[in-house]
Amino acid sequence: MLRPLLRYQLTVDVVVAVLFFLGSVLFIVIPYGFWTGVDTRASLLVAVIVTAGFSIALGIRRWSPPLALGLVWLLALVQMAFGLPPLPSNVAIFGVLYVTAAYGSRLLFWLGFASAMVGALAITLYLIVPPLIAGGWSLMGAIEANLLVGVTVFFSAALALLLSWTVGALVRTALRARANRQAQERAEEETAVEAERNRIARDMHDVVAHSLAVVIAQADGARYAAAADPQAANEALGAISTTARSALSDVRMLLTQLRHSQADGPQPTIADLEKLYAQVRGAGVDLRIDVDPAPTQEAPASVQLAVYRILQEALTNALRHGSGGAVDVALAWHPDRVHLNVRNPAPDPPTAVAGDGRGHGLIGMRERAQLVGGTFEAGPREGEFVVTATLPFAGVGMGAR
Repeated sequence: MLRPLLRYQLTVDVVVAVLFFLGSVLFIVIPYGFWTGVDTRASLLVAVIVTAGFSIALGIRRWSPPLALGLVWLLALVQMAFGLPPLPSNVAIFGVLYVTAAYGSRLLFWLGFASAMVGALAITLYLIVPPLIAGGWSLMGAIEANLLVGVTVFFSAALALLLSWTVGALVRTALRARANRQAQERAEEETAVEAERNRIARDMHDVVAHSLAVVIAQADGARYAAAADPQAANEALGAISTTARSALSDVRMLLTQLRHSQADGPQPTIADLEKLYAQVRGAGVDLRIDVDPAPTQEAPASVQLAVYRILQEALTNALRHGSGGAVDVALAWHPDRVHLNVRNPAPDPPTAVAGDGRGHGLIGMRERAQLVGGTFEAGPREGEFVVTATLPFAGVGMGAR
């Protein structure tokens, strides 16, 4: 099993392995025949090779935990076969047991646990049995003389090995808990997006129904006025063309991005903004409005709805989470787009509003802007919480209705 690692993780593991090898070799070579018990050149060569192998196992432990565990067992058997004493590089075993528990599969997880227990038994036998064989012994005498020592060594080795494995198991649990939490957050965000889209679908349904009603009324008027007043008929046909283009754009958005869900209720337009402003001012908010330039023609119904909903949500957030200062609303109606900006003092504490984009209100405003092909940004900026959106008219159908 090969685990994908980032480049910096691979670099860190390689650097750690190299430094570990150099440090372990120094502890073998400098106290040659004194600290480690490696007292021949042949044993020294084998010890250096084994140290290099343990360093490699330490370097690949996160990249391939199964390969690292297998390499550690092979090196331990070679070390015991050549009768080498415990080496500083044996510390790498703890790192390998840690990753088997933290990142390994379920099978490797339990193989790491078994390796800790079997390894403790192997260490005990290796440290006690060979000296007894070299000095001559009887079974009963060995049991009587070394039973307490063997039990002590076994439990000490098992405790040390299992400690690293247990730390890895705890990290494994923490990683799974974080993954579950992130999955839950994604599910909640998707649910919020879907709910908002369904709400937008209801709005768009009414917008399209209104547009088609206008088309029908204008068509009937043009038919009756065609003979008596050709100019009125031409104006009616122009209004039909403009309204039909807007309705077609709304239908396309509805079919491609939303799930249809019927609902009753009138659709707000920019004419309803004054009522919205009055409600906010009635709640005690110092609301300042700046419209420059002012609209010179009627905007598409979908854009008007988006402007109203975005301002409604932004002002609601300012009312609920603001620090009580003035709220500035700026609207700029250009020939091909409308730009809106809402500023209020940053909330206290700053975490009162989900400025990272996970808040349902922010998701809804972003959806509103994207559905008409616009852009949206929200977040703290120089002590203020700023909401900005740009909604284009292109492809929606501007004109007098």
